[in-house]
Amino acid sequence: MLMAAAMAVACANAQLSLDDCKRMARDNYPAVRQYRLIALSRDYTVANAAKGYLPQIGASAGAAFFTDIVDAGGQHGSPDIGNELYDVALTVNQTIYDGGATAAGKRAARAEAEVSRTALDVTMRTVSVRVEELFFGLLTIDDRLNQNLLLQKDLGIALENVRQLMAGGVANQNDADAVAVEMAKARQAESGLRAQRAAYAKMLATFIGRPIGGGDSLARPAMPADTALALRPVSRPELTNYAARNSLLDANRSRLDAALMPKLAAFGIAAYHNKPLAMLNNGLLAAGVTLSWNIGALYTRKNDLRKLDTERQRIGAERDVFLFDTDLQTHDALGRIDNLRRQIALDDEIIALRTAIRQRAEARVGSGTETVNEMLRDINAVSEARLSKALHTTMLLKETHNLMNIRNY
Repeated sequence: MLMAAAMAVACANAQLSLDDCKRMARDNYPAVRQYRLIALSRDYTVANAAKGYLPQIGASAGAAFFTDIVDAGGQHGSPDIGNELYDVALTVNQTIYDGGATAAGKRAARAEAEVSRTALDVTMRTVSVRVEELFFGLLTIDDRLNQNLLLQKDLGIALENVRQLMAGGVANQNDADAVAVEMAKARQAESGLRAQRAAYAKMLATFIGRPIGGGDSLARPAMPADTALALRPVSRPELTNYAARNSLLDANRSRLDAALMPKLAAFGIAAYHNKPLAMLNNGLLAAGVTLSWNIGALYTRKNDLRKLDTERQRIGAERDVFLFDTDLQTHDALGRIDNLRRQIALDDEIIALRTAIRQRAEARVGSGTETVNEMLRDINAVSEARLSKALHTTMLLKETHNLMNIRNY
C-alpha cells in the first residue's frame, strides 16, 4: 500500500519533457489508430491481388424441358430419351500470364497505402507542432511566475526596510502603504498567471491524455547544439507524401501498360448430361489453352497518360510551393533567432545597470534623500529587466525548436 501511494505521488508530481509530451500526444491522438488500419488494408489488398494466379473453379447445373425431341440419328429402336435434359459441369481456369496485371495491382495497393500513411504523418506533425506551442507557452508563463515571485520577495524585503525606517522617523505610513500596494498588485498578477497556466495545462492535458496537476513541472529542453540547421536539406513528411504520390502514379502507369498486354490461360472442363446420344457421350472431359487480347484500352490510353502527366505536374508544383514557403519560414526564423541573441546580450547589461541603480536608490532612501516611490520604481525596473531576459531566453529556445520543426529535425 505504501509503495502504491508513493508511485501515485510520483505520477502526480512528474516532470514532463517536450519529447514525452509529443510521444503521449501521438499515442493519444485518435488518428494514430489509422496507421494500423492502413497497414491491414494494404496487406488485405496485396493478398487479394496475389490470388489472381490461383485456379478459378466454377460449377454449374441445368435442367431443360422440350416439346419435341430432335431425332437421335433416325435409328430404329433408339431409346426413348424423354423431353428432359439435365446437365452438370465443372470448369477450372488457370491464369498462365496476365500481362503483369497482378504485379501492377500489388504495386498500386502498396503505393496507395504509402500515400495514406504519409498523409497521416503530415497530420501527426501538425499535432506535434501544436503540443510544442502549448509546452513553450507554459514555459513562458512559468518564467513570468518565477519573476513575479522574485518581485514579491524583493517587495517584502523593501517593506521590512521601510518599517525599520519608520521606527527611525525617516519614513511614514504612506511609504509602507505604497509598498503594500505594489505587493498586492504583484499578487494579483500572480493569480492571473496561475489561471492562465491552468488553462494552458488543461489544453496540453487534452492532447497528451493525462491530467497535469499543480505539482507537475516542465523540463526545459536543451538548446540544440547544431547551429547550421538551415544549411541541411529539408526532411519534412510533406516531401515524403509527394514522393509517395508520384510512386502511385508510376503504379497506375503500370496498370495501363498491363491492360494492353495479352492474357494466356489454361482451362479444364468436366461435364455430364442425361441424353445418351450416339455422337455425344453422357460424360466428357476437355482441356486446352486460351489467348485473349483486348485492345480496347488503346482508345483511352492517350488521355489516361495525359491525366497521369497532369497530376504529376500538379504534385511538382505543390512541392515547389512547399519548399519556397519553407525557405521563407527558415529565413524568418533565423532573423528572429539572431535578434533574440542580441537582445539577451543587452539584457545582461541592462540588469547589471538596473541593479546598481536600485542599490543606490535603497541607500538614498535610508539617508532620506530619495522617496520610497522612487525606490519602488527602481525595484520594478530590475524585475522587468530580469523578466525580459527570461522571456527572451525562452523565446530563443522556442524559435530554435521552431527552426527544427521547419526543417523537421
